[in-house]
Amino acid sequence: MHNARLTLDPAFRIGTIDRRLFGSFVEHMGRCVYTGIFEPGHPRADDQGFRTDVLDLAGELGVTVVRYPGGNFVSNYRWEDGVGPRESRPTRLDLAWRSIESNQFGLGEYMSWIRRLGAEPMLAVNLGTRGLAEAVDLLEYCNFPGGTEMSDRRIENGDPEPYGVKLWCLGNEMDGPWQMGHQTAHEYGRKAAETARAMRRLDPSVELVACGSSNRQMPTFGSWEAAVLEQTYDQVDYISMHAYYQEHDGDADSFLACAVDMDAFIEDVISTADHVRAVGRHRKRLKISFDEWNVWYASRFGGEASLDWAAAPRLIEDEYSVLDAVVVGTFLISLIGHADRVAIGCQAQLANIIAPIRTEPGGPAWRQTIFHPFAAAARLARGEALRVAHDSPLIDTARYGPVPALTAAASLDPSTGDTALFAVNRDRTGPLSLTVDLRALPGASLRSHEVLADDDQRRTNNQQHPDRVAPRAVAGRVEDGRLTVTLPPASWNVLEISTDAK
Repeated sequence: MHNARLTLDPAFRIGTIDRRLFGSFVEHMGRCVYTGIFEPGHPRADDQGFRTDVLDLAGELGVTVVRYPGGNFVSNYRWEDGVGPRESRPTRLDLAWRSIESNQFGLGEYMSWIRRLGAEPMLAVNLGTRGLAEAVDLLEYCNFPGGTEMSDRRIENGDPEPYGVKLWCLGNEMDGPWQMGHQTAHEYGRKAAETARAMRRLDPSVELVACGSSNRQMPTFGSWEAAVLEQTYDQVDYISMHAYYQEHDGDADSFLACAVDMDAFIEDVISTADHVRAVGRHRKRLKISFDEWNVWYASRFGGEASLDWAAAPRLIEDEYSVLDAVVVGTFLISLIGHADRVAIGCQAQLANIIAPIRTEPGGPAWRQTIFHPFAAAARLARGEALRVAHDSPLIDTARYGPVPALTAAASLDPSTGDTALFAVNRDRTGPLSLTVDLRALPGASLRSHEVLADDDQRRTNNQQHPDRVAPRAVAGRVEDGRLTVTLPPASWNVLEISTDAK
């Protein structure tokens, strides 16, 4: 058995963990909305058509913010189509996913649903096929008290109180040629800056997210962020990041290590934003909205051109394994480890589409394997992120070279003095003995150690076996201020540590 060591010390803090880090994403894509979160006539649907079984699971997941309505969908979307009486709403063609959109679920339904969930709304405006005027109209509809055309329309549609939406995305992936209304960095930067100025004129309290690169592999990555931020830096609060990863050609070792790329991606965006800050003599430090991330087997998707026109088709419904869950755990560790700069995170998506929750029309909903790491982190990662110093054996990977077998993050809750440690053993072939130095935590004791692992690392949950993969409790011990636990091969581990300090 290999050995690893790490030290936890409350004096070494990265930053406060923003609760928005544990967000999700709902897009009008495939079955995320229709037969996902919304299915009138389902045995578990409420009087508004919301699936209460999905609401219950989303609450258990701990989702704090939900981005809507896209995603690629938003760049061809007329928000007005989704308000007012359902019987009078138009059916449209969605060019992003070649789908037939009924608009039976729209802005009002989303706001009602998110209030039921108890999460914060995060809306995206269409800066692809539309622009400044439509964005301001939408903001007025959402946030102005009344007495104007748009705010009175909201009131007539049954919502007398303003929605008070604070978080707004200025478009989506506008660097991508697949995007309706794709633009150059200069074109988008100017459009985003002018839209931001107008939105702030209407509601100075809004928080705005500028589009960063669609992924780190884009040929314009880096230069896109620099050019956009040169025009928008003082007008926005966040720059977005999107990243998806998958196993390639059976290379599970590299797959388990792919969060090192996520770390590098985050650090590159921080460097670029800070460069623009220095050159422009700006005072604030921009934060990051990592508002799309997950494991996605994109190589299995034939692209938008392969799709036939259909309403709410089965699309990109990946079934996730134990390995996938462990990798999702490493992504959460990366986000927590950058809590000083990453303030918002949205796992994409919530239901059915590359999702932690799966459903069947008229049938059950269940937790995918990736549900469990997210739920644990959302529940326990509170307060301050701690800098985790560790010594770990290395694993050789084809894509990333030598990578530590251990990756970990920790949080300290000042209200209780308790610490949560999240740790992954990336080694598929053997367990890892981990010793944690707790001497800086007075009276430390191990409250619990839960592990997600399986002898069959390809095991999944499905409709017939919804709880086949789930966390289980294992033992550990603390002696002389040192905690010793065993991390199984390819495992996600959550350790709750109680202390006497508050």
